[in-house]
Amino acid sequence: MPESTRSVPLRHRMFVRLLAATVLVGACTVAVTAWLAANSTSRAIRAEQGQTLAEDTTIYQSLLGYAATHPRWDEVGSLATGLANGTGRRIALTTRDRTVIVDSAPGTPLPAKAASTVDPMELNPALTSEGALDGIDPRAVGPFRLSAAERERSANRAREVVDCLRRNGSRSAVEVLNNDRSVAANYYTDTENPCRAGELRVPSATEKAALAELSGRVEGCLRERGALPVRLELGEEGEIVVPEDRDDEDELLTCLAESRRHQLVTFIAPSALLFVADPPGVAGLTAAGAWPLVLAGGLVLLVMVGVSAYLATRLLRPVHALAATAERMRDGDTSARVAVKDAGEIGRLSAVFNELSAHLEQAERQRRDMIGDISHELRSPLTTLRGWLEAAADGQRPMEPDLVNVLLTETLTLQQLIDDLQDLALAESGQLRLHPQRLPVAETLLSVAMANQAQAAELGLTVAVDAPETLVVQADPVRLRQAVANLVSNALRHTARGGRITLSARADGPDVLITVADNGSGIDPEELPLVFDRFWRAEKSRSRRTGGSGLGLVIVRRLTEAQGGAVTATSTLGQGSAFTLRLPAAASGSGTSAAPPATP
Repeated sequence: MPESTRSVPLRHRMFVRLLAATVLVGACTVAVTAWLAANSTSRAIRAEQGQTLAEDTTIYQSLLGYAATHPRWDEVGSLATGLANGTGRRIALTTRDRTVIVDSAPGTPLPAKAASTVDPMELNPALTSEGALDGIDPRAVGPFRLSAAERERSANRAREVVDCLRRNGSRSAVEVLNNDRSVAANYYTDTENPCRAGELRVPSATEKAALAELSGRVEGCLRERGALPVRLELGEEGEIVVPEDRDDEDELLTCLAESRRHQLVTFIAPSALLFVADPPGVAGLTAAGAWPLVLAGGLVLLVMVGVSAYLATRLLRPVHALAATAERMRDGDTSARVAVKDAGEIGRLSAVFNELSAHLEQAERQRRDMIGDISHELRSPLTTLRGWLEAAADGQRPMEPDLVNVLLTETLTLQQLIDDLQDLALAESGQLRLHPQRLPVAETLLSVAMANQAQAAELGLTVAVDAPETLVVQADPVRLRQAVANLVSNALRHTARGGRITLSARADGPDVLITVADNGSGIDPEELPLVFDRFWRAEKSRSRRTGGSGLGLVIVRRLTEAQGGAVTATSTLGQGSAFTLRLPAAASGSGTSAAPPATP
């Protein structure tokens, strides 16, 4: 397996994601199929037992609500048809003697047994989740329902109170009670707020009149039973409230229930029988049974399309981002990057692409900087040569020895710069020819010290060599001498008169460390990481007062790395610098003897 694949966590691999998507779709298919099988089997069993129709509480509650708020069944047809279409059932209502009131599938015999009786004053406890203790549907309010004018006033006042509560920082909303009275939800007394929300729950004239009528009926019933009279009140939710000390008296509760039934009889629809059955049709899959299959198939299809679209979007989004970024790079924007948000193969590709983009940007920046630096370095000596040669050609300056020396010096500067550029180009392209061999370190350091002795003496500097004769490295003698000479030349330029330059070497495990140290001006800590860059100089003005092409240190680094080594630099501003070459030691064996260390 390729390294790039092994480094991607298993859960983020594209293969695992596609496999997981397939498993997900398969699991959804199995789950829906199992649900359909279980549901169809259950429905078949319930149909055989004759219990399916009686369990449909939604139909029962809807028709019961209609009966509680309408005195007749005249307009129930649209409600029954809507329920039948929504549930896929046949719904029929008949009177007690089975006279059909409404039937969603007329012309076929009714079932032998009714599913339930729809009567707001005789609730079916098996199909009713809530209701009053007297068995009357709370929605049956009869004469307690507000008139149109009262409803409008109540609604307007409730909106004003709710707006006031909201302005005072309270969260509330308009709530409409069963008798159409509007109140502020969860606010009952005026002590809770300054908006007089409690006034909304004060009974209206219609409610007071209905309560007075009900109280009269209850009083008459209690007198017939020899019980004490009672004072009825309306609760904050519009319910009938009896005194707490008498709320458990059987006579009172019986009289209240009978009186309410007499009061409501003209306001609610007559009792009716409810029949619920599967619609007639040919044997096999009915329209109602086909809908779940169609919906399940559509659901599975939607899941498959959704998962596929999601995966395709997730997979293609980074690809599009990569393409767009590549186009920007093609158009010259080397700073373009891809936002890495994926942890899988695409994310790894994006990260590698960003690394490549950063490398290209850096290479382009270095190319531009190098062209500018080379132009600058070539311009100075060429300008000098041209100026003096033009003066000599015009007869303004004879070709005296001093002028010839100036021209020769500038020519040598150009030659040094060209040689340095050639060495650097060969080293960076991997075409630098090396001839590694066993090389005594002390002999090389002594040779470099002797070669720079005259210049050091002219500058008033001391060059010392400190290297054991036994140290032997595996290196190219010419290139190693060139690297050490560049470091010594750099030290000579940055060490004041009376300073000291030391060439030392020591063993460090399997390597040999060669150090060129001085006690010169040193390097600013912020500048130290830049010393091995092309054309870097400590003098920001790019003055050539200290000499050098600006390529010496970078050539040292390239020559050392080409021989399997590395170079580091340490420095303290005002105290001096030290450059250390780390090269592999030669294999054990006799080597050429080195001359003893000397101090020129």
